[in-house]
Amino acid sequence: MHLPEYFFLFAAMGLVTYVPRWLPLLYLAHRRLPQWLVDWLSLIPVAILSALLAPILLTHAEPRTLDIAQPELLIAVPTFLIAWKTKSLGGTVIAGMLLYWLAGLLL
Repeated sequence: MHLPEYFFLFAAMGLVTYVPRWLPLLYLAHRRLPQWLVDWLSLIPVAILSALLAPILLTHAEPRTLDIAQPELLIAVPTFLIAWKTKSLGGTVIAGMLLYWLAGLLL
């Protein structure tokens, strides 16, 4: 590929990336959403985080088998409690890293 083709490729990738993000923002910027929709949309980050973490914390190896005695789950429970109690992202990350490090030394 030549330089003009690369520029076209980068521009096209930028459009494909940002247009789907801009359109809803432009359309919904001056509209009031129904409360039920706002409540439903607020659940999406929790659902995505749960979908990402559940296989790591609750299953083991390939093929996936249920294993609730994994070190990751044993570390995640106190880390969650620390996050819930302190409401501090930095403190939670540091506590989780320290707990993971200690578990690596002890287990």
